[in-house]
Amino acid sequence: MDVSAERLQKIFRTLGDPTRVRILALLEREELAVHELMEALGMAQSRVSRHLGILREAGLLRDRREGTFALYRFTPPEPGPWAEAWALAARALGDDPVAARDRLALERVIAARAAKSRSFFDAVAPEWDALRKVWNDDALRARALARVLPRDLVVADVGTGTGTLALELAQAGMRVIAVDHSKAMLEATQRKLDQAGTGGVELRLGEAEALPLADGEADAAFAHLVLQYLPTPSRALAELARVVRPGGAVVVVDFVRHDREWMRQELGVVWLGFEPDEVAGWLRDAGLEHVRVEVEAPTHRGGDLPATFLADGHRPPESPA
Repeated sequence: MDVSAERLQKIFRTLGDPTRVRILALLEREELAVHELMEALGMAQSRVSRHLGILREAGLLRDRREGTFALYRFTPPEPGPWAEAWALAARALGDDPVAARDRLALERVIAARAAKSRSFFDAVAPEWDALRKVWNDDALRARALARVLPRDLVVADVGTGTGTLALELAQAGMRVIAVDHSKAMLEATQRKLDQAGTGGVELRLGEAEALPLADGEADAAFAHLVLQYLPTPSRALAELARVVRPGGAVVVVDFVRHDREWMRQELGVVWLGFEPDEVAGWLRDAGLEHVRVEVEAPTHRGGDLPATFLADGHRPPESPA
């Protein structure tokens, strides 16, 4: 393939800057806002924004609005000179100590997202059942339950909160592993279970992105209005897929992408919803098949709420020996 000198010069100028290569390496791993890139790289906003502008103009980034923030993600170039140049630059980062430091800083940024959500839930745990009424989600919970109704299943309720869904699952005859990253929420769940006189629920403290379950331990896994609180939703869906047995189901309920900024302030959400195709892609990337995503129009009975979606997929059955 013939490449003009002008195009080669643009490629070398764009990817010849170490800072831009560092930014692309981070955005290849995670979608980030400008302030998160500033924290990971230890750079001023003006410098980060200038490099982002150059990379976006080169077609190496995509961005989207998330409330008041712009989020950026690396767009892999099509096969050709850009892809070859990026492959060389990425290989050069392999053993670079600065790149290794950047990766550690990125993990701290992601951990900070999780810590913010955990602090919110620790604070609101006593009032969460009253707060969560704004979701107006009883019908969605019932439909989610219908996806895995056979009794005696082992079901993981990830992000159980105060255990509303876990209680319903247990009362439907299932054995439930209820996971939450907030001790206060798990304590509230235990009180609810005790008051209802319901057994069959095991409480486990842990993160959705690193579930305290063994591979294939559950027959099904639920994440009900949880993704919007997670620092890395795609990682969480991969974890849900890991902990279900071959043939098991992953069921997810959450909001379609929206602009209700008040939900970030009043309800502590991290993400203002998700595109259905994005969620379907995450489920497929997690190795699930027969993926379905159904969108429900907002009822407005609970206030200014966006549309919701109900998504599910199944882990492929084991191949016969």
